[in-house]
Amino acid sequence: MKYAAIVLRNTNTPISTVRYGEVVDAFLSGGVTLDEVAVLSYADRNAVTVTLTRLASECDGVFFICDRVLMPFAKDAVSGLSGQNFSGECLLETEKTLFGVLPASKQGSELVKEECIPAVDKRRGKTYYELVLRTVAAPAERVFSAIASAREASRDRVTIHTFEEFGAGRIELVYDQDTPKTAVDEALRILSTELNDYVYSHEDESVAHRLFTVLKLHRMKLATAESFTGGGVGHAVVEIPGASKVFFEGINAYSNEAKMARLGVTEYTLKKFGAVSNETAYEMAAGLLKGGKCDLAVATTGIAGPDADGTDKPVGLCYIAVGTLDRVRVFRFLLNGDREAVTKRATNLALFLAYKEVNG
Repeated sequence: MKYAAIVLRNTNTPISTVRYGEVVDAFLSGGVTLDEVAVLSYADRNAVTVTLTRLASECDGVFFICDRVLMPFAKDAVSGLSGQNFSGECLLETEKTLFGVLPASKQGSELVKEECIPAVDKRRGKTYYELVLRTVAAPAERVFSAIASAREASRDRVTIHTFEEFGAGRIELVYDQDTPKTAVDEALRILSTELNDYVYSHEDESVAHRLFTVLKLHRMKLATAESFTGGGVGHAVVEIPGASKVFFEGINAYSNEAKMARLGVTEYTLKKFGAVSNETAYEMAAGLLKGGKCDLAVATTGIAGPDADGTDKPVGLCYIAVGTLDRVRVFRFLLNGDREAVTKRATNLALFLAYKEVNG
């Protein structure tokens, strides 16, 4: 069976603003591969009609993905071709083809899972299932090697997709109702074993949410001292409902003066080793712990770019300290990418290291 999508865009707005990727990913998660994705301007009515007519003749399902303001146009196009009134929220079924019109948003992804995938499963006579592993900082070559081994072990009965953004990885295992349980279990075992150092969850949840869960389980309070991540670590945690049960405080000590006044970092340390150093990160975390109000401390200091802040240290260099009253450990990283990529990667690393400290 073959499926395709038409992404409608307004040519007056950047293509990057049309968030169709997450909707396409939702189809993959349900075992539906979109064989073709056509990106068209809604203003070119003829191109839309020609493409829709061709895809409807070649495919078992065709799905429009677009901003909400364009959805009525997409539904009219489907109604005109099929000769049927598009009265449903997102689906219209004909004897030959399943049509869909979906918003390019998180709700579109939810509609794929709740409406589109069950309709596709009914037409193809199979139900597909999904397992998820979440990782942080897993090397790409190691991920692809583990996936190759898992696919071979399952004799390609399990389809495996992988996605990564700012160091946070998501590995999906998709299989149908006829796949032997032993094949699924072996594929999952291989991935979990070979990527053990980087896996934080077998549920589809963020690393911040996983950290929240283990902190709550161990009745621990977290405090953060952030420099170049600008509060990103603390923000990721306090976004979670109930965060007050695990989060004590967050200090954004961006300047050297703030590091000394708020965290007790010594002037000697800053002059001798610099703000971006193992020693400064250690003293930032230790300063949080000295107050005796938190059980786990996380500190970040680094150079996000685009320049090196007048030092000879490279852009992307960062130190992340994680510790308790028993010990504080400092980790050094040299991260690639622009300013946003460096800070977001560091944020995910800090959350992951905090999780490992509690759950290790």
